[in-house]
Amino acid sequence: CVVIVPIDFFSISLRIFLMAWLLSMVGVWLSRIGIRQIFASCAWWGFPVLVMGAGKTGELVIRTLKRQPGLGFKPVAVLDDDAQKHGTLEDIPVLGQLSLAPYVAQELNVSYAIVAMPGVPREKLLSILERYGKTFPHLLVIPDLFGFASLWVGAIDMGGILGLEIRQRLLLPGPRLIKTALDWLLTVIVGILALPLFLIIIVAVKLDSPGPVFYGQYRLGRGARPFIAWKFRTMVTDADWILEKHLSQSATLREQWERGRKLKQDPRITRVGRILRRTSLDELPQLWNVLRGEMSLVGPRPIVDDEITHYADTFELYKRVPPGITGLWQVSGRSDVTYSERVTLDAYYVRNWSVWLDVYILLKTVWVVLVGDGAY
Repeated sequence: CVVIVPIDFFSISLRIFLMAWLLSMVGVWLSRIGIRQIFASCAWWGFPVLVMGAGKTGELVIRTLKRQPGLGFKPVAVLDDDAQKHGTLEDIPVLGQLSLAPYVAQELNVSYAIVAMPGVPREKLLSILERYGKTFPHLLVIPDLFGFASLWVGAIDMGGILGLEIRQRLLLPGPRLIKTALDWLLTVIVGILALPLFLIIIVAVKLDSPGPVFYGQYRLGRGARPFIAWKFRTMVTDADWILEKHLSQSATLREQWERGRKLKQDPRITRVGRILRRTSLDELPQLWNVLRGEMSLVGPRPIVDDEITHYADTFELYKRVPPGITGLWQVSGRSDVTYSERVTLDAYYVRNWSVWLDVYILLKTVWVVLVGDGAY
């Protein structure tokens, strides 16, 4: 019996295999995200968690867990030895001192505890771990490196000494090359597909109000070098004068502006501009900045010189990469995110970059734009 196999059989099979493998990788990843989001909306989803520490760290931990229910943790109570800390923390009751932990574990059926006291002395921290380690099968300790947001942390045993190796992915040449290639490829594809939309927006902006179609703003790029970030014009031509007049009428408005450089009711924005901002379509011209290598599709938020002080030591990390059209802060609440949270999210992105993180942010950006979440 002789079996004749066409010469191109194996090449076709290989193409089919590679395509199936790629689709399955993306499909499984998207399915996990979808299932987690569906489960997160169910009342029974998540493990009850006790937070030890009612300070700023504990507050941020609770806020993060409530904002991201897909993580699977539901804060139910807070304990702290400081008698002045009582009432609630982010709507979670502060029940009393740490000594109540066994009682809380039994009454609320809690098996997870988060020790959110990074500034506590070493001796006290070890005492807490020893005392309550038998009460909670799962103890998560927020280290003294709190605020140094990184997923790529590996524990290394150095002869019985615990070491933490922190890798900052986007500073490595390999990942940066991959990211640049993806930026070019996706930008060309999106630019071609969005060409009809470009033409529609150009006509709409021109008919809505007098002035140029495009608006350029100086921003800081990689190496803190200034460049012009392009947008569709969304404001009237005498915007600076109108803003100053508006802010001079209310101290509350000026405080809101200085806090995040945004106003919920901005008198400078045109009718078409409100639509463009709500959908983030005003940033489409920044695809040109990406092709020029001044920006990336995904990255930290572009900033100006006046904002450097908000970044403090993190600015040294920030300026090592190009800013992005979209990023973690845009898909984490956009204008509803505080400035300090923006800085943390930017640092988190640089340290934890991966192709899949970029894919997640791009897909989440589409969803956020469609629902207009946190935009003004």
